[in-house]
Amino acid sequence: MISPTRPTDPARLRELVHVLRGRRVVVVAGAGCSTESGIPDYRGPEGSLQRRSPIRYGEFVRRPGARTRYWARSAVGWPRMSATLPNAAHRALAELEAGGVVQGVITQNVDGLHHAAGSRRVVELHGTLSQVVCLECGGRVVRDAFQERLLDRNPGWLDGLADARRRAETAPDGDAELDGVAVEGFRVPGCDRCGGIMKPDVVLFGETVPADRVETAWRLFDEGDAVLVVGSSLAVYSGRRFIYRARDGDVPIAVVNLGPTRADDVAAAKVEDRVGRALPRIARALLPRA
Repeated sequence: MISPTRPTDPARLRELVHVLRGRRVVVVAGAGCSTESGIPDYRGPEGSLQRRSPIRYGEFVRRPGARTRYWARSAVGWPRMSATLPNAAHRALAELEAGGVVQGVITQNVDGLHHAAGSRRVVELHGTLSQVVCLECGGRVVRDAFQERLLDRNPGWLDGLADARRRAETAPDGDAELDGVAVEGFRVPGCDRCGGIMKPDVVLFGETVPADRVETAWRLFDEGDAVLVVGSSLAVYSGRRFIYRARDGDVPIAVVNLGPTRADDVAAAKVEDRVGRALPRIARALLPRA
């Protein structure tokens, strides 16, 4: 649930718009962009990290039981994730890109909502839940197709979890909370090409962001002459690194976020508000009127 906030401070909004006006903006986006679409975050006061630990890469790779638990939970959580729609923040960023203000978005989110809203240049640092990858041959399939395979291998299983599905809490990676009884006996298909282990095409905890993806993000970063942080506390280094580069290169940094961020001490301007409320106003101020 999104906490109520005071209206955007007009003076701070004008200050942020002034910082961005006339500049090529690169956006660094985090979970705060998705919470207003109903996707919970990990690190907020009510985030899932406060209650349970997400699966780690080493555990997923080494322990068949951990993989079974992950995919059983994901089979429950995926329908909700795949039905999630972009919100006003996503749409405003897409409009700013179409209008030539935003050069692109570097996102820590894995939900695909920037693409769904119409953003064209998106670097998904942590991957995307919309694909599944084989750890043996590197083959990829779309998540919807893998969902069908999961349910085909476990006929009637999902129908028997009606109560659990209503209670299930879905994490940002689509991993719904289920008890051990619900997971028992769940069967996970391997790669249909080589029989290898199938993994969500996302960077799990304890896994590193692929070097080529980081390089793509740096190339996009270098096209901008201002950075806009949207909905991220920058607690994770994969996003914070861009703030360090901007600071060292005297690139102006602007922030729209509820709560403190690791960029607050170097930001030229900050608006503390829900991104779905602040970004449409920023877009109206920066985009030329017809």
